[in-house]
Amino acid sequence: MTRETPQISRRTALQTVAGATLASVAGCLNTGGGSESPGNETANPDSQGPLTRVVVEGTTLVVELSTESNIDQINLIQPDGESFGTRKVAAGARQVSFDIGTAYEPGEYRVVALNDGEPVVEITKEIQPEIQIRDVGLYRNNPDKPWDEVYGESQTDTKKNGEAFVTVQNTGSGPNAIVELRFTGDIPNPVEDPRGSGIYEKDSVVVPAGETVDLFSDSFPFGSEIGDEGMGCSTSGNSGQFTVVLETRVTDQPVTKAYHVEYTGSDEMHNCEITISEV
Repeated sequence: MTRETPQISRRTALQTVAGATLASVAGCLNTGGGSESPGNETANPDSQGPLTRVVVEGTTLVVELSTESNIDQINLIQPDGESFGTRKVAAGARQVSFDIGTAYEPGEYRVVALNDGEPVVEITKEIQPEIQIRDVGLYRNNPDKPWDEVYGESQTDTKKNGEAFVTVQNTGSGPNAIVELRFTGDIPNPVEDPRGSGIYEKDSVVVPAGETVDLFSDSFPFGSEIGDEGMGCSTSGNSGQFTVVLETRVTDQPVTKAYHVEYTGSDEMHNCEITISEV
């Protein structure tokens, strides 16, 4: 996987030595890994320790230090054991941060605090995104969505009816970016290879940990023009199943979810009643 180059040094960080040696440095070295707190935080279980909080905010890993801290350097170690980068702690500073972006290696990271070149404390932080598809719908069934803001007021309702939104949620502990949106199966215009990302006027959409966003399609999946492999409307009713497919930047495995769909009430798509439900 191609990894973004952080705006920090990639020189090898000080390698952590065996636990017994670490324990002798600066009196006490915490390697217990911290504890997960609400809000995607890792808190130091030792309330007197120099590191009070480790949290992912957006696409940034933030490390907060106590007011009594004598830490002068923070090293961030990747899951593969390589150095992600180093931050010097300026005198009086109580926070340092690492820009992890959306091309990082997911897994368990180690935050190692040092004083005068010697390790003092270490906390582990799991950074792992988990993208889930929560909802999918059309303008005709969801007029309260910001369709005019996204597509422009010049778009007619008929054109808006052809597009779709997909609601995604990141329930994990790290950010991710959606880089492609596809609709396949029993819809008027299934697209295996959408133009660009398949997301309207966006190459990608970042979904921070714990957040929910709406993606708006750019492939006209429910358009009035029926493709060769598509399913349209009928007065007697047509029904089938389609799948929403998301490609993401952090993980190679696509995120998919299947839906049941019914088309009734007309022979024309623009007057069709479309009912979408989870399979």
